[in-house]
Amino acid sequence: MKQNALSNALRSPNKTLCHAWAITRGDGTVLGFTDHDLELSFDGVSFKPSGGFSAAALQQTTGLAIDNSEVLGAISDDMIQNEEIEAGLFDEATVKVWLVNWSDPVQRQLEFSGFIGEIQRKGSLFQAELRGLSSALNRPVGHVYQAPCTAVLGDKACRFDFQTAGFHHICEIEKVENNRILRFADLSIFEPGWFIKGKVVVISGAAKGQLLLIKSDAFEGQNRIIELWETVRSTLQTGDKVKLFAGCDKDFKTCRLKFNNAVNFRGFPDIPPEDWIAIHPSQTTTRSGGSRR
Repeated sequence: MKQNALSNALRSPNKTLCHAWAITRGDGTVLGFTDHDLELSFDGVSFKPSGGFSAAALQQTTGLAIDNSEVLGAISDDMIQNEEIEAGLFDEATVKVWLVNWSDPVQRQLEFSGFIGEIQRKGSLFQAELRGLSSALNRPVGHVYQAPCTAVLGDKACRFDFQTAGFHHICEIEKVENNRILRFADLSIFEPGWFIKGKVVVISGAAKGQLLLIKSDAFEGQNRIIELWETVRSTLQTGDKVKLFAGCDKDFKTCRLKFNNAVNFRGFPDIPPEDWIAIHPSQTTTRSGGSRR
């Protein structure tokens, strides 16, 4: 019935139609916007009028081509803040767009469901690319025959429990250099390099919620120095609390000895190296293949 009513509203000379956008961030926060001049509410979401928020025409297809659009909006203190964009809180946030009869919001049609792609800032404005669900079909799927593990530490394929004692640690930052190098007073309980290729989750301060990837981990005197792959987009300060997670170099030996998880190793440690193809017979050297470990 509501679809018939919406069809009637579309045919009516007196249009009472508007669009509503719901953006669900990775941290669970839901933001609602509408191009109507009054607030709408449905599905437990309040859609606030925003004169500085608009969307380009939605391109939809019936095949496997990607549905896409873009959103242009104003950065403001009460809705979308510059610090939140910098912190990556809107990266791959899910987006739903409805065509709504504002005189009776029960009459609505879902026009788009997808997620936010690239975000660009232009002064006090932001421009976000919207990608349809079919864009996920462009991602490579399958296994690669290689010696290193193809799983991500802690994912469904790896099955390692990050909460295992000794593989995570909560501590305070003693000093920050260039918003990329972190110094810690005493982390001698972990051997050097324990956190290389691991991650840092910030649990307090301006960068709270950000996940950072570790490039190097070493001692400098009594201090532990952890360098990140990228500069943190929000400011880190002395005293901010972080949670460190051990890293994995994808090697079978590391999987077996460090994580005791060889049964879930997703690489092929015995696969011959590339130069094996060019090996020639020899009367003086034993080349039986032997163990590759």
